Amino acid sequence: MSEYPGAGPRPTPDHGQGHAHGPAHDHPHDHGPETAEEAAALQDVREDVLEHAGRTVIEDYSDYLLVAEEIEAGYVPEVNILNGCTLTLGEGEVVGIIGPNGAGKSTLVKTIFGLIPVRGGSIALRGEGIANLSAHELVSRGVGYVPQTRNVFPSLTVEENLEMGAFLRPKAFHRRFDAVAEVFPLLAQRRRQKAGALSGGERQMVAMGRALVMEPSVLLLDEPTAGLSPIFQDEVFRRVREINATGVSVIMVEQNARRCLQICDRGYVLDQGRNAYTGTGRQLLDDPNVIELYLGTLAKAG
Repeated sequence: MSEYPGAGPRPTPDHGQGHAHGPAHDHPHDHGPETAEEAAALQDVREDVLEHAGRTVIEDYSDYLLVAEEIEAGYVPEVNILNGCTLTLGEGEVVGIIGPNGAGKSTLVKTIFGLIPVRGGSIALRGEGIANLSAHELVSRGVGYVPQTRNVFPSLTVEENLEMGAFLRPKAFHRRFDAVAEVFPLLAQRRRQKAGALSGGERQMVAMGRALVMEPSVLLLDEPTAGLSPIFQDEVFRRVREINATGVSVIMVEQNARRCLQICDRGYVLDQGRNAYTGTGRQLLDDPNVIELYLGTLAKAG
């Protein structure tokens, strides 16, 4: 376990204004390809989108809380998963990252959190470079991370799991536990219970709560609803907005693309480690090209 378990000319600029752009199609539909031929044709159009998508230029990093610009990164030497994608996060925002399997969504948040080395590009928090800092250093600077899997210690109680999140400031734990319990009342009720005995949705609350113990200004969530029932998925999305309302800015990777875009302020569609579309959540939900090229296939995959 890791140390801290836990085709228009270009996409819309990251300010989230205007409409998401891409090649127009006459008959958008909200379903995935039915045959291999349709899938191949869909992939050809996606390739065209990426070919014509311009690069987003960040003129002033101080305009954003966090910037990841032109990021190149991967797990295997000389093989990149991220191929120049860019993401910005403003103070108080919820930003969603959606896209096909293998697009680099989880790789991007892992790279931001220092779990994967940056080979190209830059990452800055409040204008200061943080690329390739350790997870320990990033936590101390106010970045929290909740991984998709292995995100709780099952043999420890709920309270002990949360206490692990206070390893940099143990004296502040009891104050922070009370604050986290206001967002997740269930954690206070189950504080003496072993985390391994909880449901998947309850474990996700523990993982998110542990990340909040350190009072992060940025919270990175890697597919927080993966494997959860629809009821618990809705609960997680509600809690994300509640966390955001406390002043925490959130970057969330999600396979439940529609629900993610419904709650996020801005969204990024990643494909092959590059930006395909960018816009507000509503703009992406309403864009016929995004619907046809991504939302339909993602819904079918889910």
